Amino acid sequence: MSEAVICAEGLGKRFRIGERERYHALRDVLARSFVAPFRRLRWPSKGSHVWALQDVSFEIRQGEVVGLIGRNGAGKTTLLKILSRITRPTAGFAEIRGRVGSLLEVGTGFHPELTGHENVYLSGAILGMKSSEIARKFDEIVSFAAVERFIDTPLKHYSTGMQMRLAFAVAAHLEPEILLVDEVLAVGDLEFQKKCLGKMQDVSRSGRTIVFVSHQMNQIRRLCERVLWIDRGQIRQDGASSPIIGAYEMAMSSGDQQRRERERGPDPKGRFVRWEIVEADGERPNVLSTLGPVAVKFVIELSQPVRRGHHGIALRNVDNTLIWAWSTNDVDLSVGEHELCYRFPSLPVRPGAYVWHVSLYDDGNLVDAWECLPEMIVATESYQHARDEWNGILNVPCEFEVLEGNGIAR
Repeated sequence: MSEAVICAEGLGKRFRIGERERYHALRDVLARSFVAPFRRLRWPSKGSHVWALQDVSFEIRQGEVVGLIGRNGAGKTTLLKILSRITRPTAGFAEIRGRVGSLLEVGTGFHPELTGHENVYLSGAILGMKSSEIARKFDEIVSFAAVERFIDTPLKHYSTGMQMRLAFAVAAHLEPEILLVDEVLAVGDLEFQKKCLGKMQDVSRSGRTIVFVSHQMNQIRRLCERVLWIDRGQIRQDGASSPIIGAYEMAMSSGDQQRRERERGPDPKGRFVRWEIVEADGERPNVLSTLGPVAVKFVIELSQPVRRGHHGIALRNVDNTLIWAWSTNDVDLSVGEHELCYRFPSLPVRPGAYVWHVSLYDDGNLVDAWECLPEMIVATESYQHARDEWNGILNVPCEFEVLEGNGIAR
């Protein structure tokens, strides 16, 4: 078994509410040292505190690719900043064995007055690289970031996307033994996100360690075999990606349910009240675990009859991409509860979270429209390409064989 390269024990970080942590230049450090003897004469400031992290312990071994998931404000970025030595823990310790490359915020470690060319060498030096090593990778970095025309332009004139592309290219290509990546990939376009994920897969295959924060669960699924779920500053679950991501997505869906229900407004004529996958796991009627035949039903309660009804349905992924849609007219429904049932030979979509959208109109007037909650979690086996940039919407199993000219398999 490989050795542990990141070891955290009892980590805690406390912040004063309303106070931002500052990162000081040299002049700030000198000024602080000058006034330090007089600070003991001041009364301590009053104010409340909040623990961003509390009693966090874990080990990550060499070559592991670990995803950090959790709500905004759960403590993920704070944890990466502690591991990157950007901020100090209030309690506990974190031991890192190896050269660390961090990509936590756009432009972190860059100087806006220096050119892109100079910043590549600056970042490499911070990582402990020799000039010869940086020079060997320089052309590859610039090409990956697609900033060839602007490489001798001061960084302050770069767009946010250009800064992010260059920062990622430097962090990924200068071969740190441990790569820490925050949600900064969300700044780039879809094509560049796929390019970055492909590069991180290459990095992971070389035996280096990656800790990756993302709110895109499909990115976590593709890249990470292990997940740490951070909730309110503590580790809620630690283990294999698929079951933990499924549990996390279900928790997020149920948490949104009450808010979305309030947004639907009154129901003078009728309302969709629930949905489920027929013959699914009894405890998880919203989880699809098979690629085989599947039936899905949506229940609506009517207080008035619908005589000239129009019913529509659509399935979208978490990126709001339309996967499938259908509609029908001349729906005739009496007062009471009705089940609208759909049967599919299969739903071969890639694992992840999906939302059913159902609606019912009567003579052109809306009866109800519902973004069904909880979301549908597809937890089937993945048949996608190994590289994320070749992944699509469908998740279709197939068999491959090589045939001779006479049609006979080898």
